[in-house]
Amino acid sequence: MAGNWLEPSLNRNKKMMKGRPRVATGGSTKGTTVVWGDYGLRMIDHHRRISAQQLKVAEDTIKQRLRGQKYRLYKRVCCNVGVFVSGNEMRMGKGKGSFDHWAARVAVNQIVLELRGMIHEQVVRDAFRLASNKLPGQWQFVKKGAPPVVGITKLDGITLEDLKRPRRKVSGESLEPVPQASNSETQRTPLDLP
Repeated sequence: MAGNWLEPSLNRNKKMMKGRPRVATGGSTKGTTVVWGDYGLRMIDHHRRISAQQLKVAEDTIKQRLRGQKYRLYKRVCCNVGVFVSGNEMRMGKGKGSFDHWAARVAVNQIVLELRGMIHEQVVRDAFRLASNKLPGQWQFVKKGAPPVVGITKLDGITLEDLKRPRRKVSGESLEPVPQASNSETQRTPLDLP
């Protein structure tokens, strides 16, 4: 059985951890720029888990809006996380629950969908706007060549080295040495000794 981007060829009976989306703390810009298409849809508010059903509805919305046009839609995420739930009003214990649906972990500022084709930009904007209304969170329309993002900081005209440098220069004359501890503090006897 071959999987697709909404349902992988993984065993549903094997329980999975909930996990957390990737947080780029080391300066990584992976997945924040448009690579294959001309336009993209980027999530900008917070990392979350998006279900395969929500992604399918968004894809169908774009296809409905662009019906009859020549384009190609690229999916940059894969639903490879199984969500297991137990029923409502169940008592504590008795295991993790049964399989419910597939989901994808999406990090903040990650591109989820890309589109390339001979379509006017305003039409693509409208299609992505309709799709973003169907998805949880806040979304941003981006074009190819837009600056990458580190965490929540856009690298527009600055580099990673600029982010790592201190914001202002500190001269050596303005620095004062740390005062040494006085002798009375260093030779103090502990309180629990007689």
